[in-house]
Amino acid sequence: MIMQPAHITESMLREALAELRAKRPNPALDRLRLETFTEGLCMQTMHIGPYSTEPETVSKMTAFAAENGYALRGKHHEIYLGDPRRSAPEKLKTVIRLPIQRGG
Repeated sequence: MIMQPAHITESMLREALAELRAKRPNPALDRLRLETFTEGLCMQTMHIGPYSTEPETVSKMTAFAAENGYALRGKHHEIYLGDPRRSAPEKLKTVIRLPIQRGG
């Protein structure tokens, strides 16, 4: 997911995709869509390190939520702040967000 400005419309997306397909065809473009996402109550942390160690961070977050009276609700998502092509794995930064609700 990549947040888009509020003025971006479905027709603008279709037009941009048509131009991109003409320049650089890619089957992955068929999976792009605009979607409204309302997150609600969540917890987040900054994971620093390789993507392969993110499950350890998610496990710690899950335990913290349970210990503090929260239950997970839905899937987590990640916001990537580094470029894995240019950063050493141990320096990658990822915001991990878990939707939660009261009552663990």
